[in-house]
Amino acid sequence: MSALRSRVEQLLSLADVRLGGDRPWDLHVEDERLYARLLAQGSLGLGESYMDGWWRVPSLDGMLYRLLAADLDQKVRGIGAAIDALRARVTNLQSKRRSFQVGERHYDLGNDLYRAMLGRYLVYSCAYWRGRDGTPLTDLDAAQEAKLDLVCRKLGLKPGMRVLDIGCGWGEALKFAAQRYGVSGVGVTVSREQAALARELCKGLPIEIRLQDYRELDDRFDRAFSLGMFEHVGVKNYRRYFEVAQRCLDDDGLFLLHTIGNNRSVLHTDPWIGKYIFPNSMLPSAAQIAQASEGLFVLEDWHSFGADYDRTLQAWRANIERAWPQLDARYDERFRRMWRFYLSASMATFRSRHSQLWQLVLSPKGVPGGYVAPR
Repeated sequence: MSALRSRVEQLLSLADVRLGGDRPWDLHVEDERLYARLLAQGSLGLGESYMDGWWRVPSLDGMLYRLLAADLDQKVRGIGAAIDALRARVTNLQSKRRSFQVGERHYDLGNDLYRAMLGRYLVYSCAYWRGRDGTPLTDLDAAQEAKLDLVCRKLGLKPGMRVLDIGCGWGEALKFAAQRYGVSGVGVTVSREQAALARELCKGLPIEIRLQDYRELDDRFDRAFSLGMFEHVGVKNYRRYFEVAQRCLDDDGLFLLHTIGNNRSVLHTDPWIGKYIFPNSMLPSAAQIAQASEGLFVLEDWHSFGADYDRTLQAWRANIERAWPQLDARYDERFRRMWRFYLSASMATFRSRHSQLWQLVLSPKGVPGGYVAPR
């Protein structure tokens, strides 16, 4: 065991993390089997061993940030990553047949959980932490409102327009657009829990919520957007996704894509994230997006604000930590540790700039005279 411990200590030292140290990001081992598990399983073993209580750290996001900044995720990958890569090459993990799995396993966990975490707006995507005049915002609800308003302004929404939301979640973006900008719309989701609550929240507004795979869409709209859904599409389906978006838009329409992005082109997600949080997910690269949309859309604007996601996730974590005592007992201690690891690891990916947040505005034929992007 001492040789395994020495190897783990050596790897952690590359990230300035110590075993048993006194700094907030230093790792404290509770089970000596941890060393073999980390070396054999990589990120999957790191996340599962945390869920099992095999180690603790005062600042989980602080430690994970240092591991990612030192690229230790690439140095200790484990056999699970190799198996996932092989499966992704030979299987369409995001096929139409599989499309409802992420809804059932993640988004259907419970609306009580998401209400507690997300705040006033049930918007499960990155907030925008600055106002129209560029003033920094300090409140999550205000930052989410600023993001929704930014989307509406980028699309140039006007009363009477018909708008499509691909992956509408709980319907908050369409609700905002209908109330503030006078549009009507259709939202699609693969989550039964989301669809039910979205219909309730949008009651009385000219909004239709469908439990539907995006590939089945064949309506016409003036504008379309998709906030935080593209991460579930998968590289084998990117072209189809943009084809659907194009066929649903009038020639003078606009499409806004809001997505997490990867610095590298990959074919699969992190093994722990895929197993416990977002099954069949993957993050697109800029090259993959550009290739998939080539010839279908004119790229009018590409806006990057990934650092805002770190702040958003911190706010979500603060909300959920306050709410745990009042939530249902089915969210037991192992689930809480899983959720903490998920939020903290996500913070670390954005803080280390391994992940990005992009908003693209695309037009089918190009905006006559050019497009001016609000910020």
